[in-house]
Amino acid sequence: MRKTEEHPVMIHFENVVKSYARSPRPALDDVDLRVDDGEFVYLVGVSGSGKSTVIRLLLCEERATQGRITVAGRDLSRIKRREVPRLRRDLGIVFQDFRLLPDKTVYDNVAYVLHVLGAKQELVRERVPETLDKVGLADLSRRLPHELSGGEQQRVAIARALVKAPRLLLADEPTGNLDPGTSVEIVQLLSAINADGTTVLMATHDDTIVNDVRRRVVQLDAGRIVRDEAGGAYLAPRPLGPQSSSGSSAPPKSPPKKAAGVRAAPKKAAGERSVPATVADKKPAVAKPAVARAGAARKGAAKQGEVNKAEAMVAAPSEGDGANDNANDNAVARDVRRQAESVSSTRRSFGAVAGVGTGAHRADPVADDGAEPQDWPPGPRSRRAADEAEAQGPTRAQDEQAAAGQVRR
Repeated sequence: MRKTEEHPVMIHFENVVKSYARSPRPALDDVDLRVDDGEFVYLVGVSGSGKSTVIRLLLCEERATQGRITVAGRDLSRIKRREVPRLRRDLGIVFQDFRLLPDKTVYDNVAYVLHVLGAKQELVRERVPETLDKVGLADLSRRLPHELSGGEQQRVAIARALVKAPRLLLADEPTGNLDPGTSVEIVQLLSAINADGTTVLMATHDDTIVNDVRRRVVQLDAGRIVRDEAGGAYLAPRPLGPQSSSGSSAPPKSPPKKAAGVRAAPKKAAGERSVPATVADKKPAVAKPAVARAGAARKGAAKQGEVNKAEAMVAAPSEGDGANDNANDNAVARDVRRQAESVSSTRRSFGAVAGVGTGAHRADPVADDGAEPQDWPPGPRSRRAADEAEAQGPTRAQDEQAAAGQVRR
């Protein structure tokens, strides 16, 4: 179809299969590819799709498992090992990692190829400057590789491939280590080389380059050619969705709609457990410590004892029989009761501030005869309180007894 007298076939793959012993699937699977002389072809696909395998087969680094490969009229399935160097003289190769000789200048890296081919010195002095000028490195011929940028090193690699005037130029990811701007310059340089009549096959996964500089695109996927398009763009193969019985793709199901008036449940945080509302809303009852209960009982008993004692004083029979004496007795009893309640309240306040009543001492219940409650067993705090009371003078009980005596008199 493409073959004419002006454009003979440069590359031809016929039902080519390449398998490896440890791989579950072939690297190339029944590949048919034809590239005419003078074409520029992008070989695209994701990593592992088979691009580099095609390049290695064209360089005779590996042999096809099945099928036939023809390059520039040579059948690679029948080529002898001693004939491989002659084949490679007609091929130029540009690698992603440049592969320059680090201890040689730009000029010497390019001239080295001609020296290996046995070219005369006159041809070397003619072709090397001409090729460096074509790739834009005429002024950098005396630089070492480490003194060049990545784009400049790739230009040296292209010049090295061009200096022997190959019929076919193979570029394996030539822009993989370059920035976008430099990558475009390299592809434009390859396009200029192609315009001079050299066939270019460029393996790449750089979609920007393929879309900006439109050429023929051959796309590989899992070792098979899935697209061959002239002037195409970089497109990934579209995955096929589940097919219905009629052959059309089934549309995605939409989520069920919520009924009107139904509120969505709040989202739970990660790790949060669902708890019923009746259980979650209940607050656990906090039990009071036994020490606190004992302290409250002690304070209540002390207060009740003081009140009972005051009531006993009021209920005691008086020596006088007159109405005035009874009225005076009642008035004095009320005063004594108020004083007793005031003293009890003061003691409770002081105990709360000083930390008394934490269970170290226990107040005995008030006796029937109205005796003052005592701390039991007596401790250092009780003895100290008694000493202080004795030093201060009459106790509260003595004051109350004196007041009761005045009532009786």
